Amino acid sequence: MLSRRHVLGLGIGALSVPLLRTARAAGPGSELHGLSVFGDLKYSADFHHFDYVNPDAPKGGMFSLIPSARAYNQSFFTFNSLNAYILKGEGAQGMDTTFAALMARAGDEPDAMYGLVAKSVQISPDKLTYRFTLRPEARFHDGSKVTAHDAAFSLNTLKAKGHPLIVVQLRDMLNAEAPDDATLVVTFAEKRARDVPLYVASLPIFSQAYYSTRPFDESTLDAPLGSGPYKVGKFEVNRFIEFDRVKDWWAADLPVNRGSYNFDIVRYEFYRDRDVAFEGFTSRNYLFREEFTARIWATRYDFPAVKDGRVKLEMLPDETPSGGQGWFINTRRDKFKDPRVREALIYAFDFEWTNKTVMYGAYARTRSPFQNSDMVAEGPPSAEELKLLEPFRGQVPEEVFGEPFVPPVSDGSGQDRTLLRKAQQLLQDAGLAIKDGKRRLPNGEVLTIEFLLDEPSFQPHHATFIKNLALLGIDASIRLIDAVQYRARVEDFDFDITTERLSMSATPGDSLRPYFSSQAAATKGSYNLAGVASPAIDAMIEKAIAAETRPDLTFACRALDRLFRAGRYWVPQWYRTTHPIAYWDEFSHPQKPPRYAQGVGAPDIWWRDAAKAAKLEQTK
Repeated sequence: MLSRRHVLGLGIGALSVPLLRTARAAGPGSELHGLSVFGDLKYSADFHHFDYVNPDAPKGGMFSLIPSARAYNQSFFTFNSLNAYILKGEGAQGMDTTFAALMARAGDEPDAMYGLVAKSVQISPDKLTYRFTLRPEARFHDGSKVTAHDAAFSLNTLKAKGHPLIVVQLRDMLNAEAPDDATLVVTFAEKRARDVPLYVASLPIFSQAYYSTRPFDESTLDAPLGSGPYKVGKFEVNRFIEFDRVKDWWAADLPVNRGSYNFDIVRYEFYRDRDVAFEGFTSRNYLFREEFTARIWATRYDFPAVKDGRVKLEMLPDETPSGGQGWFINTRRDKFKDPRVREALIYAFDFEWTNKTVMYGAYARTRSPFQNSDMVAEGPPSAEELKLLEPFRGQVPEEVFGEPFVPPVSDGSGQDRTLLRKAQQLLQDAGLAIKDGKRRLPNGEVLTIEFLLDEPSFQPHHATFIKNLALLGIDASIRLIDAVQYRARVEDFDFDITTERLSMSATPGDSLRPYFSSQAAATKGSYNLAGVASPAIDAMIEKAIAAETRPDLTFACRALDRLFRAGRYWVPQWYRTTHPIAYWDEFSHPQKPPRYAQGVGAPDIWWRDAAKAAKLEQTK
């Protein structure tokens, strides 16, 4: 696989880091046209459009795809609800495009946002009160005005009834209120998370009037009233959903939107099987595909439409951090409490063989949840990291104060005897002896492991791993279930080991809590799949949140990285720094995707190329 499509999005952007100093936001109390964590903005108040878009891109046509990322209650394989911001149901992909938010992200800055529904914001000197001024022209799709009362209702409702991940990230938002139609006042707790105001500015605005007659926290197939660039169009549950462009959208000519949302229809197709989905693409059942399976990319893109040029293949750069992908070990279960048992599992996985044999050598080994960023811990801790870690000496593994843990490199045979002997010794040291050919826990029970999966294409990556576990006396097996069951079990933490990938933000802060905090470990539906509950890690999260400069943030994240890796909470997998994409040749797109945006900008900043489309029709 290229990268597991279970992308766990944390925060508002993608990690990395040079400070941008083209424009400096004014100080507290001033009218600001944009926000960023450390106050640096690339674009001035009078900017016309983002540099990475084509402001003259034509409108029209259809763009169709299969899901490649998910958020909150969404699934890659199905949907049964048009409410994508609660825990119940499987939310439809694309629902975010039906809503507008206070501000919109800039894809070429680490964390900057600029006015959408809000034309400006004032920040109090103590940075605990944000006063947004809304645009008078903002409208819902029924023509009614979007007011500050709607925005306040939305934020308070999401904090009380939204998906648990939203609730966690809004912990430091105390209240949102509207003294009048044009003014939204949001107050935050002292020592608030640094990125919470930006998260607040990114959330959808719902119609208070619409929800006055219906419950917010119910799964439903009624299309909610929105104010975004698209409306829900035709759909068939579990099969497809279309979104129709709002031709007279009130925000179409704002600087944050010029050159974006160019297709008249955006359609998501849903398949339960990835191989079937590939065949659907070759038959032109949908038009764009980001390839997540190395085997398919290496061996199956030789069908006639590729050979004759009707389908284009590209490898676009991915300069965002890859985040962390791995087999997450559920430490809530007694059999995985001992970190030596978890480390033994790391030694049993032969990445080199799997990469060579199953993934055509396309990947590098993941070491850190901050992979592909400068927040990865390297070498001994710096003085700044030691200052953060020293209070926990004696409470955390001593290796935290030395070189960080790095997964072993095998001989590529699939059965590296040296590594398996190391794994065996770790299990012995943890009190798991062999009896009757089975590895037994100290209580005498056989150590069994079930790998929970929701798609068959990932099974080959487990095969040699399971074989090596058997050599260690461990009974391991795969449980393949459908997407709905899978999500329910994962949200209930009802698994031994499962695969996930998390995607970090450009400026992580409060967004770290859902994945690493003790609070999240006990929160149903959180991203803390491994059950990480460490006072030291909690403290590093708070240090990251409190950081007032990017270097301070970087040191805190490196310290967190050392603690996480020392805990052996996962078996790290792999990552790639390119996006292999294929599409039927009727589109054009910016030459290079914006550095800090997730994905390749499709469909948001792509457009239909009439000349290409006409030529494609002639070659059918």
